[in-house]
Amino acid sequence: MSTTHQPDTSGMTCAGLLIRLLRETYGVDLVFGIPGVHTVELYRGLSGSGIRHVTPRHEQGAGFMADGYARASGKPGVCLIITGPGMTNIATAMGQALADSIPMLVISSVNRRDTLGCGQGRLHELASQQQLMAGVARFSHTLLDAANLPALLARAFAVFQGERPGPVHIEIPIDLFAAPAPAAISVEPARLYPPSPAPEGIALAADWLRQAERPLVLLGGGCIDAQDTARALVERLDAPVVVTINAKGILGRDHPLDLGANAALSAVRRLAAAADVILAVGTELGETDYDVVFDDGFALTGKLIRIDLDAQQLVRNQSLALGLVGDAQQGLAQLLEHFPRPLSKAGAERTARALAELALTDNPDFASFVPLYEVLHDALPDAILVGDSTAPVYAGNHLVSQPAPRRYFNASTGYGTLGYGLPAALGATFARPDLPVVALVGDGGVMFTLSELATAVEEHLPVVILLWHNAGYEEIRRFMDASGVERLGVDILAPDFLAVAQGFGCAAARVGSPADLAQALAGRPLDAPLMIVVDASAWQQSLARQGSISALHRWSGSR
Repeated sequence: MSTTHQPDTSGMTCAGLLIRLLRETYGVDLVFGIPGVHTVELYRGLSGSGIRHVTPRHEQGAGFMADGYARASGKPGVCLIITGPGMTNIATAMGQALADSIPMLVISSVNRRDTLGCGQGRLHELASQQQLMAGVARFSHTLLDAANLPALLARAFAVFQGERPGPVHIEIPIDLFAAPAPAAISVEPARLYPPSPAPEGIALAADWLRQAERPLVLLGGGCIDAQDTARALVERLDAPVVVTINAKGILGRDHPLDLGANAALSAVRRLAAAADVILAVGTELGETDYDVVFDDGFALTGKLIRIDLDAQQLVRNQSLALGLVGDAQQGLAQLLEHFPRPLSKAGAERTARALAELALTDNPDFASFVPLYEVLHDALPDAILVGDSTAPVYAGNHLVSQPAPRRYFNASTGYGTLGYGLPAALGATFARPDLPVVALVGDGGVMFTLSELATAVEEHLPVVILLWHNAGYEEIRRFMDASGVERLGVDILAPDFLAVAQGFGCAAARVGSPADLAQALAGRPLDAPLMIVVDASAWQQSLARQGSISALHRWSGSR
C-alpha cells in the first residue's frame, strides 16, 4: 500500500510553500501578475520554480488573460495581485469570469494582520478587501495562519473541479508571506469527482424524451468538456439543438441538428415554444444567451428537464418540470445509455426549416460580416476567436460555427464588459500555442486595455488583433437613435491605431475590403502580434461596389 509523500518543508516560508503547492500539487505552470511592494516576498519563490510569470500592464488585463487562458485550456487561470488598487482593478475581470463560470484563482496580498480593519491609512488599505472581493468570487478568504494554506488551496481547487466554477480569491497578509511554513505537508492532490445525477431522475427524463413528439435540446458552457457524449446523445434523440455562445463548437462545424446560438431570433423561438419536452444541460438559461433583444420572448411551454451542478440555478429563469443536480458529462452519459438506438423525431428537418427561415447570411444586421468570417475561415480555419463587445462579435455570435468547443468566446454576454478581447486572446495564446488566435475588438472597447499590446510584443505572441473601426460606440449610438435620445458621448476620438501599434513594436495594417484582409492575414508573422485595422466605412463601400453581398457567400460555415 502506497503512503502519502510528506516532504520536509522546514525553513520554507509561507510564500515559498504557496508556490510549491501551486506547481507540484496543482500543476500550475503559468501565472499572470504585476509585482508590487506588498508582494516582493511572494516573488522570491517564483524564480526557479518552474512557473512562468507574465506581466500584464494592468490588473484588469491580468484577470482577462487568466480568463482567456482558462477558457481555451480548461485549467484555472492564476493571478498574483497586490493589495488595494490591484484588487479593485481586477474586480471587473473577476465579475466577467463569475458570470460565465470560469475557473480563476486570484491570490493577493493584504495589509498586516495586526492592522486589518483598523483604518490607519496604511498603503493600499481598504476597510475590508475580503468583503469587497466576495461579491465577484465563489468565495474570498483571508489566510491568517500558514498551517492552513494547504487546506485553503484544496478548497479552491475543489470549487474548480467539483461544483460550478468561478473565481476564488485568497488574500495573504504581508507579514505572513515570510512566516515559517509547516514542517511537513502532503503534496498529493485529493481525488475529487463531481456529483452524478440521480439514476431515477435520469430514467424519468429518458422516458419523457422517448415519448416526446417535438424534443429540443439546449446545451450551455457546462457541456464543453462532454463534446462526444453530447453529440452522440442529440443524434440518438434526433432533436434540434440550441447552443449558448460558450458552447459553440460542441457539435462540430455545421452539424445538421445545430441551430447555433440563435435563441433570440423568431424562427428558433417558435420552434422552442412548440417543443413538448426540452432538455437543458449546463446552461443558466440567462438573458444574454436566450434573449439578447431583451423582450423576455424566449418562452418554453413544454416539460423542461435541466441538468446542472448548481441546484439553485435549476429553478431560475424558466419553469422547471424535472431538475437533476450533477455533472453534465455524467448526466449526458447516463441518458445516452437509455437510448441504444436512434429515435426518429424529424430533428434534422425541423432544424433545416428553422435555419432556412432565419436566412442568417441575408440578414442586414449580419450580412456585412459574412465575408469577414469567410476570409478568417479560409485563412485560419482552426483559429480560436476571442471577442470584445463589438459589431463583428454581435454578428459572429449568430454566424460562426466552430469545429470544437473552446474556440469561440467573448465578453458580449454575461457580465458584458469592454476591454476583454485583447488580453483574453493573449491568455488563449498562452494556453494553445498550437492554434492561431484572433482577437475581435472595436475601436472603443480596445482602448480599455490597449496597453496589453506591450505584453503581446514582449512575449512574442502571434495573436491577430482584428480591430473594427467604426469611429465610436456604434451599438450605443443605435440604442440612442432607437430611443429618441440625442447622441452624446458616443462619437469619440480614436488614436491613429497603426502609429500606436508601431510604437509598441507591433506590426500593423489597415484594410478596407475582404481582399485586403485576406492579403494581410497571409502575411501575418508567426512569432509576433499583428494588428489589422478594418475601416468599417471603407469595408461597407467595398461590399456595395461588388453589387451583392450574397455573391461572396462561399463559406459553408457561415451560420
